[in-house]
Amino acid sequence: MTTALQGFPAFMKNPADRVAQSNQAAPGVEGYVFDGSDTSQMAFWTCSENAASAQHVHNFDEYMVVVQGCYTLIINGDGIPLNAGKEYFIRQGVAHSGEVLAGTRTIQAFGSHRADRVKPH
Repeated sequence: MTTALQGFPAFMKNPADRVAQSNQAAPGVEGYVFDGSDTSQMAFWTCSENAASAQHVHNFDEYMVVVQGCYTLIINGDGIPLNAGKEYFIRQGVAHSGEVLAGTRTIQAFGSHRADRVKPH
């Protein structure tokens, strides 16, 4: 039996892994990051409000899957709606932006360092 979650489990939201607000691409997003031994990162994002991210480019590949809600990826002016269960691979060097609906959760993998954590007090 499968139970639908309304958020990521607590063990995935350790305060020590929280992404700094200065590293968020859009307002109202809460993220947690985990590091691979090769500088790659995996991030878990939850968006509490409708938001948009500015166009940007990474010098590494990015993979994303939408867990809940809808994230519209924008590449070359074309909107690509990604609803729950949909995934997308963005090659390094591809300019992209996005629009996200409140309540959306995504999991993203980055081929290199993408996000810094909140600095401890």
